[in-house]
Amino acid sequence: MQSPDSAVGVGQPPEAIRSREGQLSPFEWYAEMRRETPVHFDEQRETWDVFRYEDVNHVLKDHDAFTANRSRNDETSSSTGEDATPMRKTMITTDPPEHDRLRGFVDERFQPGAVRDYQPQVEEVLGDLLDNLEGEERFDFVDEFAIPFPVIVIAELLGIPAKRREQFKAWSDALVARPEDGTQEEMKRVQRERQQAQQEMGRYFATLLEERRGGDGDDLVTLAANAEKLSRGEKVGFCMLLLLAGNITTTNLLTNAIWCFEEQGMTDEIRTGEIDHKRAIEETLRYRSPIQSLKRIAVEDVELNGQQIQAGDVVTLWLGAANRDPEIFDEPEEFWPERHPNRHIAFGTGVHFCLGAHLARMEADVALKQLLERFERVETDLSNLRPLNALYGLESLPCEASRTPNPVE
Repeated sequence: MQSPDSAVGVGQPPEAIRSREGQLSPFEWYAEMRRETPVHFDEQRETWDVFRYEDVNHVLKDHDAFTANRSRNDETSSSTGEDATPMRKTMITTDPPEHDRLRGFVDERFQPGAVRDYQPQVEEVLGDLLDNLEGEERFDFVDEFAIPFPVIVIAELLGIPAKRREQFKAWSDALVARPEDGTQEEMKRVQRERQQAQQEMGRYFATLLEERRGGDGDDLVTLAANAEKLSRGEKVGFCMLLLLAGNITTTNLLTNAIWCFEEQGMTDEIRTGEIDHKRAIEETLRYRSPIQSLKRIAVEDVELNGQQIQAGDVVTLWLGAANRDPEIFDEPEEFWPERHPNRHIAFGTGVHFCLGAHLARMEADVALKQLLERFERVETDLSNLRPLNALYGLESLPCEASRTPNPVE
């Protein structure tokens, strides 16, 4: 699972793609940078940008030279304890062996076999959402489907009340928000709201963890509460990370999938099975990766593709650019729904490969299959798309749909 400011590149975007159009489609810029300056230092953002697949893949796997621990380069981390900023120390912001300790106690709960066991629960959540949509000819795909579905699923797995999902979404948005501009005032506003969200989430989960300590429940909060190798702050950080990463990535995957299917005019072929919807989901992950960039810190002086990177330098790894590298993918700018093999790295790679990848794939598989079975017609309005303020997706996606007739009617 990916997360906010500590690991995912949700800071101020490069100037070349700062416009609405650039945020919706940064791919020409990616291609130019891959071709001309594949490892480039941006003086304004004070970061190295890395664009080619092999370079991105190398940095993600080399945790000895490039750390996920942003606190090494953060002056505020030394003045605040783990209870004040619990997400500073999670499985995605640490390297082995700390990473293995923070992830190991829960890893088996997100393996393919365990995820299959969750599927009936996921299908029940989905059925309720689709029932609510059946009477509506028009709805917003993002607000009424792509957001609530994964929020309810991860809330149930954590064992927390899904009825508070609007609060969970508000916390998530604050944690991954980025400044609207580069002014100090705006930067301080975003940081202030992020800290407030962390504090509120931290208090919420600290209380739950205390209540469930010693309990025998099967939910993930109880699992964390009884994890002897984790400190209080690490348990809180784990719960916050799962709530955050367990909804935002899947929301954008679902939105981006329908966006791609409708843009390519292939929704009906996916509905009928002429196109394998599972492979189409994988191609969505490559073509419009929900997370476009990750950050690392150089631990030592290192050369990368002819550039000298100094210890302490920030490195931004552009997954979205790597996933369209023509050295790896044939016709990378084309959406091939049955592309195989598909070596995308939308979920990262190496020790930090996304914990929830199998869950996100299962959710997308079930959600898109059942959505398209329930509605014989799904048409979206792609005329006025607005990008998210953070990560890669859409603020809204107006949709018109008509229900598939019941055979007995």
